[in-house]
Amino acid sequence: MPNFMGLIYNELLKMVRKKRILVVLLILAILIPIFTYAQYRTVQTNIQNLGTSDWKTLIQQQIVDNQNRLTSSRIPEEWRKLIKISIQQQQYYLDHDINPTSPGAPTFIRKFIDQAISLFLPLLIVVVAADIVSSEHSGGTIKLLLTRPVQRWKVLLAKYVSLILLVSFIVTVTALLSYLISGLVFGYTGWNMPVLTGFDTQNDELITQGVHLVPQWKYILMSYGLAWFACTAVATLSLMVSVLLRSTAASMGTMLAAIIAGNLLTQLSPSWTTIKYFVFTNLSLTNYLSGTPMMIEGMSLPFSLIILCVWSIISLLIAFTVFTKKDILA
Repeated sequence: MPNFMGLIYNELLKMVRKKRILVVLLILAILIPIFTYAQYRTVQTNIQNLGTSDWKTLIQQQIVDNQNRLTSSRIPEEWRKLIKISIQQQQYYLDHDINPTSPGAPTFIRKFIDQAISLFLPLLIVVVAADIVSSEHSGGTIKLLLTRPVQRWKVLLAKYVSLILLVSFIVTVTALLSYLISGLVFGYTGWNMPVLTGFDTQNDELITQGVHLVPQWKYILMSYGLAWFACTAVATLSLMVSVLLRSTAASMGTMLAAIIAGNLLTQLSPSWTTIKYFVFTNLSLTNYLSGTPMMIEGMSLPFSLIILCVWSIISLLIAFTVFTKKDILA
């Protein structure tokens, strides 16, 4: 065990020396203030247009806007269903006197993770994970690594554990920076604000039998837990690609293309139900908490969790099999 802990420590040192973590932190430090300002401007614009800050008036206007969108014949049927369910959900908030947009840093980080889980955070994970093994080839250290008196599977396991620790660090720092920075604008209160969860959909109808209130802090914990799970799946696939491809650029490019393709397929081909088995179309796990309907039929939280688990297990099996049998002279 001490020897294995030493391997993990060495892998973490390698990651720090590459300065990829600093790049990720710099990206977060630059973009989160931009996102905060954009949210602030959106709120101020809505208040200016409507002449009031009353949240009920804002929700009513959103309902009217969505109803007007439904009158357009150019909207695809999948988007039409999404808008109809959104209208029903907004009406539910009005009927039960629940403000879904109460100002405050906790509300910001809750909404931020909903938007970041499917693309922004996975891209950050790829930046630090895609070269975890391929960089050993690029740096010429692969022979030294694999000829050490340590079983190969332990070497790769140490890399994987270090990668999971790094994922946990990135998700945690994202939450902390989002809270600290957005709080300067929106204030730091709102942790105990009630939030509705448990929405379900069937065809184009909103099912509210399971809807219940939870404190916002509990909702945020669940959201970031799901975000951690999604990022862990991305990191696991990145590990496999890094083992299979010896070029850092190739492994990173492959993962970036796959993540972006998954998001595009969800938007452009929601009627093609087969893509629900594609790992990167199942990253938006927080949608199931907020009640945002999935555009692809047949998807649910258990389904998406199973898909991510299956892809992760297959990726680990391939990565460990190839790594333990790798010809270091090739």
